[in-house]
Amino acid sequence: MPKKSVAAESMPPQVLAQLRILGENLTLARKRRRETRKTWALRIGVTEPTLVRMEAGDPSVSMGTYATALWVAGMVPGLGRLAAPEADLGALEAEVQVAKTRSVRKPMSLARRMGSGVADTRKMAPS
Repeated sequence: MPKKSVAAESMPPQVLAQLRILGENLTLARKRRRETRKTWALRIGVTEPTLVRMEAGDPSVSMGTYATALWVAGMVPGLGRLAAPEADLGALEAEVQVAKTRSVRKPMSLARRMGSGVADTRKMAPS
């Protein structure tokens, strides 16, 4: 009997629900192609029991198995976009919060941009 994953046991309900939907969608893809579980499992490279677990949305099935199933179904192009930076609303929200709290600096004076030249000329004046 395989060892239970601590991560799989403590997954948020929203993640588990999305895995179930993914499993259902992969089951539907297999059925629409009129593939048996045995054939589909062979094409993915897993056993039939693993395929059954994947189609049920089992979180202990490896991501590689889900990805291969998507590839077999011709759906793998969308896989890389799942975590695309432009879709990362949490990071965008954090950046907006930082921008809101960031203070606006005063423009640097000409003397400061030129360096400490004004102070140096005073030091160099003849005594």
